Amino acid sequence: MTKSSLCVIALMINTFFAFAQATLSGTIKDDTNRILEGATIFLNSNLHATSNENGSFIIKNIPTGNYTITISHLGYKTIKEPIVIVQNNNTKNYTLVTDLLDLHTVIVTGNFTPKTQIETSTSVSTLNTKQLKQITPQGTAYILQNIPGTFTDASAGEVFTRVYTRGISAAAEDDLGWYYVSLQEDGLPVSLVQHSYYGSDLFHRTDITTQKVEALRGGSASITAMNAPGGIYNFISKKHTETLSGEIQAQTGIQGDGNPIYRTDAFVTSGFGDNWFFTAGGHYRHNEGARNTDFTFSKGGQFKFSLLKENSLGYFKLYGKYLNDKTNRYNGVAAINWNDPTPAFGFDFNNTALMMPEFNANIPDGRNLTSTNSFDPSQGAHAKDLAVGFDFLQDLGNNWSVKNNIKFSFKDANWQTSISNAFVSISDPTVYYLVSNGNPFPVRQIVFKDANTGNELATINNSGIFAGTGSQYISGSLPNDAVMGTSTWYKDNDANEIMQQLNFRKEFSNHDLNFGLASGFSDTSVFTQGSFAFSTYENNPRMLQVTLENPGDPVIALSDEYGVSNYGGLFFTNSRADISQIAVFANDQWKISNKLLLDLGLRFESIKHKGSNDMFEPYTATGGLDGDETTAYDNNILQPTGERNAFNFTYNYLSYSGGFNYKLNEDAALFGRFSKGHKTPELNYYFNNFSNVPVNTEGEIQDITQIELGLKTSLKDFSFTTTLFWSELKNIGSTNFEFDSDNGSIFYTPIQNNTSRTIGLEWESVYSPIDVLTFRFNGVLQNPKASKWTVYDAAGTVDIGDDNTTDYSGNQLAFNPKLMFNLSAEFNKNKFSSFIKWQYMGKREGNVANTFQLDPYSTFNAGISYKINKNLSANLLASNIFNSEGLANFFGANAFGANANGVTKEYIEANPDASFVVVPILPRATMLQLNYVF
Repeated sequence: MTKSSLCVIALMINTFFAFAQATLSGTIKDDTNRILEGATIFLNSNLHATSNENGSFIIKNIPTGNYTITISHLGYKTIKEPIVIVQNNNTKNYTLVTDLLDLHTVIVTGNFTPKTQIETSTSVSTLNTKQLKQITPQGTAYILQNIPGTFTDASAGEVFTRVYTRGISAAAEDDLGWYYVSLQEDGLPVSLVQHSYYGSDLFHRTDITTQKVEALRGGSASITAMNAPGGIYNFISKKHTETLSGEIQAQTGIQGDGNPIYRTDAFVTSGFGDNWFFTAGGHYRHNEGARNTDFTFSKGGQFKFSLLKENSLGYFKLYGKYLNDKTNRYNGVAAINWNDPTPAFGFDFNNTALMMPEFNANIPDGRNLTSTNSFDPSQGAHAKDLAVGFDFLQDLGNNWSVKNNIKFSFKDANWQTSISNAFVSISDPTVYYLVSNGNPFPVRQIVFKDANTGNELATINNSGIFAGTGSQYISGSLPNDAVMGTSTWYKDNDANEIMQQLNFRKEFSNHDLNFGLASGFSDTSVFTQGSFAFSTYENNPRMLQVTLENPGDPVIALSDEYGVSNYGGLFFTNSRADISQIAVFANDQWKISNKLLLDLGLRFESIKHKGSNDMFEPYTATGGLDGDETTAYDNNILQPTGERNAFNFTYNYLSYSGGFNYKLNEDAALFGRFSKGHKTPELNYYFNNFSNVPVNTEGEIQDITQIELGLKTSLKDFSFTTTLFWSELKNIGSTNFEFDSDNGSIFYTPIQNNTSRTIGLEWESVYSPIDVLTFRFNGVLQNPKASKWTVYDAAGTVDIGDDNTTDYSGNQLAFNPKLMFNLSAEFNKNKFSSFIKWQYMGKREGNVANTFQLDPYSTFNAGISYKINKNLSANLLASNIFNSEGLANFFGANAFGANANGVTKEYIEANPDASFVVVPILPRATMLQLNYVF
């Protein structure tokens, strides 16, 4: 044999051994010796597995060598240790130790690189899959009330909700409830922009495609979120598996007064060779609503998918979502007794919706008077969202990596609902003036007919209102001697958006450096039109067809056949805007020692708002739009003048945040953080506050300072986190929605720039005294103050001659409780599990004047579950078991155009028996679920 032949053979042998393949197999159990299904075993991005129903796993075709194995499972401490893979078969079993608060689970929210929760210098909580399944499906905000330190108001339903933390709340009003926080799906915002009745909750629904929720309060949100320094709520989708698996969930239930709900969810995932994987799922529901209406309250659903390709350096993922969903929102309910509110006018806090019934009217479109818009209150808010994204992570070598997530979104939201449901007496001139803003003002015999049946309900002589004697019945009567002051609220919103986050990472021996670019672009438009509508003021309102029938005179139609009046004459907005948000950021995690980590970050953000508002005027031709002087309902349609008020402002600011994490031991750490963030105005600043006037000034940038200090501990039977925090919010632009009864104008008062300050303590704890029993307790104790606060009093008129401001500095901040908490007990034994939860909401001030208080209330939720076999399980859930009549919100006096800040001490003293408007929490709901996993 020649020397060259020997060299070739030697080379072949060396090559064989160099590329020798091996397998790693084993079993995963927990510390009570129970097998664990669904544990992730990870060697690198190309070598991983998931434990099966027997707890077993196997990874094949592993090149021999040294690795770091990572084994993780929600609810257990992650194992991360070196391992040597030798030729042939390697077998090793692992035991995971219970992690009651998931403090050893990897967190991605609020961090530029994934790290375990106990290693972070932020206040972040998680809701895992098991906890999500204990919550009845009543919307995004309803889920988040289980997060410590988070105030939520889900009383309106799935949309028109409010979510905020740590007193960072002042501009998070009813129609801008997510003002300071970012609602995200897999790390990117659901929506880039907000304005009145257009927020991220419109385009978000939760179903079984969600694996967990990560909730960051304050802290690093200043440098990791787009224009959302108050916090991040990130809904993270379920991951793929190598083999075909999934879940199907069918559920049905009843709410409130026996109203049914039906829903189906599904999720499926699999690999299909060569490191390709997919996920797909979604839901469809049909919901008659928690309160009584004559139409289906919600119906629709969504579909989500992802397609993933893994390689030795990372992954590439294509993903998408299509949402097509209709839901409505509940208004307030009238109450009396300022000190102990009780329902008025025969209403019920649990069941009364006080919404217009279903009808289908064609109302002239103010933008083009030759066309009409169909208006049907049963349609509610119809949201559509088509989103497609691309996410990748790649190792560039030499400890460099790059990650980019980009999403394209095409949104459309159409509102057809009411904006008010106030009591308007038949002796109040407002009800007659609003027919056509006084053009003409109908006097003497007014006839009210049921618009559905045509039956006459009442004839009224209203001439006495000018003599101070009020209106008198000629025949019949109206319920409560009033009509409902409401409006057909029609809105068209469109937005085309692009958003992305590009991150470069360089790892040094003691530094982990991240820097990159975040950007978002939105092309959005909004059209809003409001008409007055006549309906009865009672449970299950009826639409009223109204005419003026004076003897000897022609009959004048004050409404159309459906009860709609003053076509398009109450308000008009036609606006558009281009928004760009560009941010550059840098963050360094400095490992000073094995115990101490410093986290320092900067973010420079530039936000540009460029757009215009149409100027408008009423259409005043004789006889109105149809030229018929016997139809008064179309005499005052607001239409564009052809002029536009343009705006073009750029807001630049620098935010920074620094934190530390000091490891006391492997299961305990101290952390602290100081953050300086900012909040630029949302689009409502231009769309609402500059009605028919030029936008000459940019809005104020709000300044947010936050300090926190906390402790995290994870023990075998007891785990807790606690955080002491201080926050200050400056330059809060506050305004009120007003109605001038003298001329029918609806307007917003001049903005007042105010300051709030909050100090508090958050906590989250879990105690498991025995294997089958677990107690959870989380909440917040805080003192939220309106440290510098004035309210503009317009005295109910557009005329500024009688206006003034009132100083409420030092008062309690409105709608922020001093105490709220969740306390629950869970039992798990073999195939059976159950839980009961007590949720407590403390007293809140109903306005900054502190003249009306929303009393504390409690709700109790419970559930039981039984695993029928390895694939099938049944669950029974109940929320608000005892039908608590807690009050979530306060809208002020029960008058058209009133607001909470109008209820002063003097007003209450002068009107001790007056009714007012509150918003009760949702009534009891019970759901039966069947789950099939495969």
